Amino acid sequence: MITGPTFEEMLHPDKIDAAVREKALKARTEDPLDPINLFNITWRDADNTVYHIVLPPALTGVDTPIVVIFGRSFPSGSHKVGAAYSVLLEKELFGEVDPAVHTLVWPSTGNYGIGGAWVGGRMGCKSIVVLPQGMSRERFERIESYGAQINKTVGSESNVKEIYDETHRLRTSGDHIRILNQFEVMGNYRFHYHVTGNTIAELATELAQQGIGSGRVSAFVSAMGSAGTIAAGDRLKQIWPDHKIVGLEPIQCPTLYNNGYGAHDIEGIGDKHVTWIHNVNNMDALMCIDDLDCKKGLQLLSEERARAVLVDRYGADPAIVEQMATLFGISTICNILGAIKTAKYYNYGADDLIVTVATDSLDRYYSVMDNMAQAYGTLDEAAAVGRVEGIFHAMKTDWIMPGTPEARTRWHNLKYYTWVEQQGKSVEELDAQRDPAWWQQHQALVTEIDSRLNALREAEPSKV
Repeated sequence: MITGPTFEEMLHPDKIDAAVREKALKARTEDPLDPINLFNITWRDADNTVYHIVLPPALTGVDTPIVVIFGRSFPSGSHKVGAAYSVLLEKELFGEVDPAVHTLVWPSTGNYGIGGAWVGGRMGCKSIVVLPQGMSRERFERIESYGAQINKTVGSESNVKEIYDETHRLRTSGDHIRILNQFEVMGNYRFHYHVTGNTIAELATELAQQGIGSGRVSAFVSAMGSAGTIAAGDRLKQIWPDHKIVGLEPIQCPTLYNNGYGAHDIEGIGDKHVTWIHNVNNMDALMCIDDLDCKKGLQLLSEERARAVLVDRYGADPAIVEQMATLFGISTICNILGAIKTAKYYNYGADDLIVTVATDSLDRYYSVMDNMAQAYGTLDEAAAVGRVEGIFHAMKTDWIMPGTPEARTRWHNLKYYTWVEQQGKSVEELDAQRDPAWWQQHQALVTEIDSRLNALREAEPSKV
């Protein structure tokens, strides 16, 4: 049995044994497939600085500081690897998965599957990633490079029902199959509640010392795929009761907003159902973002001539603009546009702070950007100005649904159709989620899981 860090060590990697931490940091570049890299699952770098970027107002068009914490530096290139690790670790510690016996199935539309392929291989498990065939070429290449099998399903980002159908088929194929469903398993929720949420809270204090914000996070903004990341907001709201949790969906498939269906191109979000792990009764607003705006916004940052316009015409810091060149993916632009919309909707000012997340980065979308250039041409100065002012600066406060008691009830009730009718949950289990105590019990399990892992280290140090 191969394991890695505790939740507390993922939050504060300086608490990892010094020799282990040094070895992991060295392997990060020299041998990224070595299992020691499990100890690099953290939002902080070798100097314990949170991976983040403060967006230039030249891009956002608002005075409110918008901060993006980014997942590119995690193993596998996405913070989803943290959720995958937490899910598998818990399953092993509670005796539900034996690497010598079981084959793991990771249902995904991309980054969780990539993370599962990486984690499963490092922890000695055989993995199958179930993924829609319409996802970007780079996703399939990355999964295969980690040694996992891919089972392709029809459709693209919105076709999660078809993923579930394939996982059901695999489940019935034998007792050796274990489904690690990111949309259902609470290890995903716990990683983001404890690690991501507390990291953001600590970052707010560090930024205030630099004169950015007042030390509190006014809003956390995140699009929902599995709805794991948005669980960070549950932790932030415990720290600041007036904190706002803002969820995002694609206009082309607005499930919570309008019971929507269809297809969209923001890979990683908006999956035509409400996930089991989404605490919808804690969400303050739902906002919808156009998928084409997201792809056009990413094209702006990915092309050198277009980025120069941010510097030469709008006065943005060249170093920050260059950092953004490869740091973001399509869903990140969605999150940024949602953060801008949030700043305008709540009338936030310079003393407020909005935090959002870059799940992955440009290296998974070069093929998509090639297609954008073919469809719309490369951007000259005039076209780049049009993208800055017509997309980012022009973000409106339309397509917003406040989290009223009535709206939260509707969002909760939508879970019935997936989880009770299709996935075998009971009505009693669904009703239990209305009680905040249900979520608090799952949050409290972080301490028990860390205790179990520490006990295993003491009993069998050679196996950990």
